[in-house]
Amino acid sequence: MTRAYSVHGAGLGLRRDLLDPLAGARPDNIDFMEVAPENWINVGGALGKKFRKFTGQYPFVCHGLSLSIGAPAPLDEHFLLDVKQFLDQHQVRCYSEHLSYCGDDGHMYDLLPIPFTGEAVRYVAARIRRVQDILERRIAMENVSYYAAPSQQMTEIEFLTAVLEEADCDLLLDVNNIYVNSINHRYDAREFLAALPGERIAYGHIAGHYDEAADLKIDTHGADVKEDVWSLLDFAYRQFGVFPTLLERDFNIPPVDELLLEVNQIRDIQAKHSNPASEQDAALSA
Repeated sequence: MTRAYSVHGAGLGLRRDLLDPLAGARPDNIDFMEVAPENWINVGGALGKKFRKFTGQYPFVCHGLSLSIGAPAPLDEHFLLDVKQFLDQHQVRCYSEHLSYCGDDGHMYDLLPIPFTGEAVRYVAARIRRVQDILERRIAMENVSYYAAPSQQMTEIEFLTAVLEEADCDLLLDVNNIYVNSINHRYDAREFLAALPGERIAYGHIAGHYDEAADLKIDTHGADVKEDVWSLLDFAYRQFGVFPTLLERDFNIPPVDELLLEVNQIRDIQAKHSNPASEQDAALSA
């Protein structure tokens, strides 16, 4: 099934400390940008003007941090109305969030795993449907990294696909999270990826991680993307076709020229899969 994506190509997460360097560089290899709406809602003044220049120049998607879709506390519907206004104001193409939770009555600033159970599927899916009703748009949920699986009754892939189906929402496909989880929880990353509903992919994430040990990887977004993760992205394009993919980098930010090298690497892999004739010629000449 072919999907009409709302953005295309390779993207980059926009942080406040990147506003001036990116404005000065004016890179033309970035096709879209992503922000966390919590960091920009109601931001005005000089900073708000700088941000609006970017939203006028690039298509934007939003990746939320505090929806806490799996939390026991009720949804913060006042916050969701603020998000809706922000999405409409800046003509944001897609809103995504983490398939996790980050607190109860308070915010814990961490992404906690939702139990992989049928009850949790129904609970989370109902909340996603309510979010979509309030925002008046489909949203995408991200497959998250996790380091424990409390009360597990289903596999990760069973839980993820059940939520997407029950909620009838889209998927933000995080390739690095699949790789990290496959090492930490000992499953085959390519088998997991191939089992995903490709027709639901809204866009993708790729990022670096930290090698704590041979059998323990930590999702950090603070390092260069590892070769195994690039290889998994290549496999994902072979499996589903090219989908929009964004580079995440949250700290240890290198100079813009170095950062854009990884954006170009996304574009290079996408180009390889966007031109089947070239790929076939390469195979015949090998």
